Amino acid sequence: MNKYSGDFTTTLVSVNIGKTVEFIKDSISSAQAELDGFEGDKHRSYMRGAYEGESYPVGTVRRNDRQWSAVSVEELAEITESMSLQEPLTPQELGANLCFGGAPNLSQLPKGTKLLFPSGAALIVEEYNPPCHDMSEQIAKTHITSSGEAPGKLDFLKAAKKLRGLVGVIDVAGSIYEGDEVQIKVYDAERMKTFLEK
Repeated sequence: MNKYSGDFTTTLVSVNIGKTVEFIKDSISSAQAELDGFEGDKHRSYMRGAYEGESYPVGTVRRNDRQWSAVSVEELAEITESMSLQEPLTPQELGANLCFGGAPNLSQLPKGTKLLFPSGAALIVEEYNPPCHDMSEQIAKTHITSSGEAPGKLDFLKAAKKLRGLVGVIDVAGSIYEGDEVQIKVYDAERMKTFLEK
């Protein structure tokens, strides 16, 4: 259930771009958002192949509804604490393009929510981004818990449930900068219904 009762403002803490097949992305100070995704990012495209578990056979070419991904500082801290990790999880190692501060329930934002940047760039939320087995296994290899042991291969899957962040598309092109104050226009189905009935 959406925990946000209205629009709010959050801060863009980091911008990250990845060009390789690895999960990890590199932190940069700014990025150019185009209608097919972020310049230089491996997920930039109007199309993508369907993943296992979707409504289509794996590899089916479909509209790319995952042009960007985002996490929040607060949810990363919650996952880190739940897993008792010695070092905090970072948005870069989780492959997130954007990391926001001041959005403790980012993963709860509904489809259709708009992220509005000072430059005029606008992003739209498509869906929650569930944690995957491959990333969980990778984190188990690269992190140590407070007890000095490696996390279990499935620990991240369990801890990140409903906290993994969001994916979406670019609606309006523009520049995005680390430190931007971003307006979050939360999609409200009832408000939209009232508007359409006028």
